[in-house]
Amino acid sequence: MNTDAVKLLQGRYCNSLTEYSRFVTREVFIGDVPMGGNNPIRIQSMTTTDTMDTIGTVEQSIRMIEAGCEYVRITAPSIKEAHNLAEIKKQLRQRGYTAPLVADIHFTPNAAEVAARIVEKVRVNPGNYADKKKFDQIDYTDLEYQAELERINQKFAPLVKICKEYGTAMRIGTNHGSLSDRIMSRYGDTPQGMVESAMEFMRMCEALNYYNLVISMKSSNPQVMVQAYRLLVETMVAEGMNYPLHLGVTEAGDGEDGRIKSAVGIGTLLEDGLGDTVRVSLTEEPEAEAPVAIALVERYVNRAKGEDTKVESALSPLTFNPLASTHNPYEYKKRETYEANAFIGGHMVPRVVIDLSKANLKDPAILADAGYLYSPLLDKYNMAEQSVDFVYLADELPSFTFPANLKQLYNYQTWQKLTDKINCHPVFTLKEYIDADDRSSSLNLVKIKAADIDSEEFGLLPFNNSLVFVLETDALNGMSDQRSFFFKMEELELNVPVIVKRDYVFESESPEVGKSESNTPATHNSQLTTLLQLYAATDLGALLVDGFGDGSWIDAPQLPANIITSTAFGILQATRSRISKTEYISCPSCGRTLFDLMETTQMIRSRTSHLKGLKIGIMGCIVNGPGEMADADYGYVGSGPGKVTLYRGKEAVKKNIASTNALDELIGIIREDGNWIEVE
Repeated sequence: MNTDAVKLLQGRYCNSLTEYSRFVTREVFIGDVPMGGNNPIRIQSMTTTDTMDTIGTVEQSIRMIEAGCEYVRITAPSIKEAHNLAEIKKQLRQRGYTAPLVADIHFTPNAAEVAARIVEKVRVNPGNYADKKKFDQIDYTDLEYQAELERINQKFAPLVKICKEYGTAMRIGTNHGSLSDRIMSRYGDTPQGMVESAMEFMRMCEALNYYNLVISMKSSNPQVMVQAYRLLVETMVAEGMNYPLHLGVTEAGDGEDGRIKSAVGIGTLLEDGLGDTVRVSLTEEPEAEAPVAIALVERYVNRAKGEDTKVESALSPLTFNPLASTHNPYEYKKRETYEANAFIGGHMVPRVVIDLSKANLKDPAILADAGYLYSPLLDKYNMAEQSVDFVYLADELPSFTFPANLKQLYNYQTWQKLTDKINCHPVFTLKEYIDADDRSSSLNLVKIKAADIDSEEFGLLPFNNSLVFVLETDALNGMSDQRSFFFKMEELELNVPVIVKRDYVFESESPEVGKSESNTPATHNSQLTTLLQLYAATDLGALLVDGFGDGSWIDAPQLPANIITSTAFGILQATRSRISKTEYISCPSCGRTLFDLMETTQMIRSRTSHLKGLKIGIMGCIVNGPGEMADADYGYVGSGPGKVTLYRGKEAVKKNIASTNALDELIGIIREDGNWIEVE
């Protein structure tokens, strides 16, 4: 994106950068469940059954609705599936379920035209509705490009007219992985290309006086996804549009990874006040998605009731925070700081802090929770891939020797009394640091709140290159509160490294985030773990995707330290800030999927999870497969019943091989490239 365009667009994608304020969009009617305007943020998911399996699809739809889905999306890859939507809808209505149905369309305009007469909403992908993707680079003249748009309009206009006639809504859903060759040739593989792909179709709709639209900008990379949605809002408002936004990170994966990656992308935008419906795309049963989406959205339902919340009218001028004048929300750039003790800040990866002050500090095995595995036989530690950098011990002293590369943090008064201060560093309050007699440590951490930067005491701080801020917050709008601190640091030209600290204490009546027949302590612990993953990934991830933060410190006393460690590293992985494990770009499955996606994902994970830093895409079909392979190192894509095509990047290197041999063949390709590591 050129520099002049960035200057015009910066800071105009949300109502406020420093306090929560929901951006109100146009109200769109989808059956009897409207979206946008002042309606609640809606929850949805997508079936994974074969659409021709009427009973199976109806039963799964019911499970989804009962789990909290307000819309049910069903794939219609051809005309026969589109026609069968009528029978599915009929049986659902006969059984008393009235949730609007959404037909998911790729490649087949004729199926979309059938479905639009049956269901309440159709989703089309502008990258493949009337376009193609062969990774061809085409040098269009302006006239040639316009001719292509006119060709697409001829194929797209009939669907728009049917939607107008039947009162059917439409989602124009851009996918980063399926941008057409035409868009890629002109705009590249960029957020701007994603936005323009949708805007072309939106303009065609408006030319036909059709406005019942919902828009999405999905990517498996949360950073790209966030940038694309922000740029979409900016572009829409500039053209007098304010359509509702469907939020989602596509191919998020399963388990912890899928929840954290989804929360980084979706949560960041919800913090910006954007989003009218949410779909969490997990490689799990679809009824598992709705509770996660509900837990994400529920924070903003409650927040909207707060006295300080502002709700802007539709298409009101978007404000621009002057403190953010050099911040570009559409491109990632890490905030520039000095390197403190050649360990934190600067070009170093973000550091991880956990609190072990209440642990058994007489047992070296306790450090396993921090990623240091103790061998009593050898009396030594082995570092795991996710080894924390600091442990906070407060005023507690361990009775054993710590590994040399694990730094210990103590409250200032206790640190002063230590006789051996090697790898030990103080944590000050703001007043303690100003008044301290001893600041001799090579790292001096000072706890600070965002509001402190405006205080008289802040002006008394003695700055030097050993200083690191620990930024805490107890504000309702904690993320925007901390983001405003970074903007003010920029205004004051302060390049002090900052560790972002968040504390989480969950109510005993925490919202359910998973269905279970039992209410055992293990189930409760699992639910709290999911809440921690979602909340921390939102609060810290929203800062990290913008390049703010040199470290993370998550404190959740209700959960074990190993969960906190795993969550912290998962957030850094999802924001591409620090890679500590293999990343799986795994689609959530649907009726187009050509193999058991959950089983296949676990099979591939079981043999490749030790390949730190590699990104492996696992796709059920070709809809997004080739495109998402561009963001992965290797890909495993269903290409027919019992057949798989293997990718190196976006290049198909082995086509239509038997699925029984596909994983061995994939490992062979990784070996050939010199990227295979034997498991110890």
